Amino acid sequence: QVQLVESGGGLVQPGESLTLSCEGSGSIFVPYAMGWYRQAPGKERELVAARTRTGVRNYLVALNGRFTLSMDNSLKAVYLQMNDLKPEDTAVYYCYAALSERSPWTADYWGQGTQVTVSS
Repeated sequence: QVQLVESGGGLVQPGESLTLSCEGSGSIFVPYAMGWYRQAPGKERELVAARTRTGVRNYLVALNGRFTLSMDNSLKAVYLQMNDLKPEDTAVYYCYAALSERSPWTADYWGQGTQVTVSS
């Protein structure tokens, strides 16, 4: 059974930083890509950042370089460093994993979600 366990969400003030972590487990868990989506109230879920095991990265353009995704050597854990956070970054952030190289930005597995709130 595959599990994605997230941590690191919370309440921060505008301009501050936060790091989200996601670790996958399961005897058959060999993801092709991992990353993060987010969903703000009343909005659709959107891809924030993701990386394939071959090193291809995909970032939401509107972030303007404020977020950085990294993956550990096992290729089963991802970290999202979020800098200069803005109120519009407030959302539930979901870790995902994709198994197929034909659809690396489409989730086969989801984490439970972690709330990020940016407010003064």
